[in-house]
Amino acid sequence: MLSSLKIKPGRLMKTIHETADMFGAAFPWGKDPTETGLLRLALTDMDKGARDWFAKEVKSLGCEYKVDELGNQFAIYPGKDMSAIPTGVGSHLDSQPTAGRYDGPLGVLSGLEILRTLKESNYVPNYPIALINWTNEEGARFPYPLLGSSVYAGIKPKEDMYSIKAIDGSHPTVLEELERIGYKGDTECAFEANPVACHFEIHIEQAPYLERGNKKIGVVTGVQSYCWEEITVTGKSSHTETTPLDDRADPMLAAAKMIAKSREIALKYDGLVSTGLIEASPRSFNVLPETVKFSLDTRNYDDAKLDAMLVELKEEFAKIAEECIGKDSKIPITIDYNHLMTSRRAYFHEDCKDCIRDASHEVVGEEYTMDLVARACHDSKAMSTIVPTAMVFIPCRDGLSHNPREFSTPEQCEDGFKVLMGAVLRYDQLRASRA
Repeated sequence: MLSSLKIKPGRLMKTIHETADMFGAAFPWGKDPTETGLLRLALTDMDKGARDWFAKEVKSLGCEYKVDELGNQFAIYPGKDMSAIPTGVGSHLDSQPTAGRYDGPLGVLSGLEILRTLKESNYVPNYPIALINWTNEEGARFPYPLLGSSVYAGIKPKEDMYSIKAIDGSHPTVLEELERIGYKGDTECAFEANPVACHFEIHIEQAPYLERGNKKIGVVTGVQSYCWEEITVTGKSSHTETTPLDDRADPMLAAAKMIAKSREIALKYDGLVSTGLIEASPRSFNVLPETVKFSLDTRNYDDAKLDAMLVELKEEFAKIAEECIGKDSKIPITIDYNHLMTSRRAYFHEDCKDCIRDASHEVVGEEYTMDLVARACHDSKAMSTIVPTAMVFIPCRDGLSHNPREFSTPEQCEDGFKVLMGAVLRYDQLRASRA
């Protein structure tokens, strides 16, 4: 299927590095100019620069271009039947605070390379293809991941997302930053108003299993479930140099023990749990804080096991709070849970998986193709609730991601792009055969 197309080897990698250099290159880790990470937080000036560049590129290919109310960018490449709903391909251009060059941009730029290749090959698909850049997938600057795709899929109302405040600087809201950078579009952010027929996405694996298995392509069958919470532990603020240990109600000690206990519980249920944020108030070297707030990201492949983990975490945290109150303290330690989100396990669509699997067999061979479940969350998880969806994974060195040293070889990126394009075109033909 791909043999008739004019694929330009190396252009995808060139685009990945050029856009990283122009919009957010940071944290050098090697001597080569491409050996840096990326700092492109959602709705910052760097994100705006990448968005502006993307808009210019897709318009030059003859795409219909629109931006919805959450800043999601849609580039509609023409097909034979322009009245039909487009085949969707998407990912994100925003990054973590200390990110690599591949997480997110690989997906959008591979989609762009598909459109470039089709145009240069004079290949007209049966149906339009919608290339999408989703807003704030990372949830790094605005603490709700899959923000743009979740509103589009009807999982969250836009008003709730508009009011989320950034965790950096002066804490502007999503709405304020969309308006500031000029990306609060006119198109309604809703599947019903701006539909796609399916959703394909390519991503680095962000885990070591493809690399360890000597596999080149992962056919992603779904995404594990997760829960995000903010936990605030409140005790008694007092002087560290004078307050006896038996007279303390130390929320920092309690929080530390809770975080350690969460790891034990994750191991028990074959799950994952992580704390990425800790805030203490007041912040002073010689003052015990009154409150300590920490994040808890709890994950499991099994929804029932996730629920069991959450129950046991609360039970054990309550015990820890009691244990950390000094025998002479008149102040208790209390725990407040702020539930941010729970997302159940996603199961991807058989048709989409089959298209990826067949394309992978063509590009790299069956022996180098592997089915797996995504551990991290992606916009495809939100999209799987409304349309047929699946993902392509490629290996990344040592499974490292959300780190400047994140790396996939040019060959791995090229293989993934070809598999993605083959899957999209197979799905296009499948749709036509069933019409």
